[in-house]
Amino acid sequence: MKITSAIITAMPRPMPLGMFDPMPEVVATFEDGSSKTLFSFFPDEISFRASEFIGLTEAEALSLRHRKDVSFLQS
Repeated sequence: MKITSAIITAMPRPMPLGMFDPMPEVVATFEDGSSKTLFSFFPDEISFRASEFIGLTEAEALSLRHRKDVSFLQS
């Protein structure tokens, strides 16, 4: 099932101030209308645009996160 829309949360602020502050999350809506939080991420390490997830499956979205994370760690 493909993602039809996505949002990236920024609660309570775009950049967490401490290690216990909530991290941004990617929340996807799928073709059947269901929504699911896919993952959270450290915004000082990797970034996303909601449009990157449109048309991907959940597995492809998780793979995108993994690739960006590996790229950051290898830089």
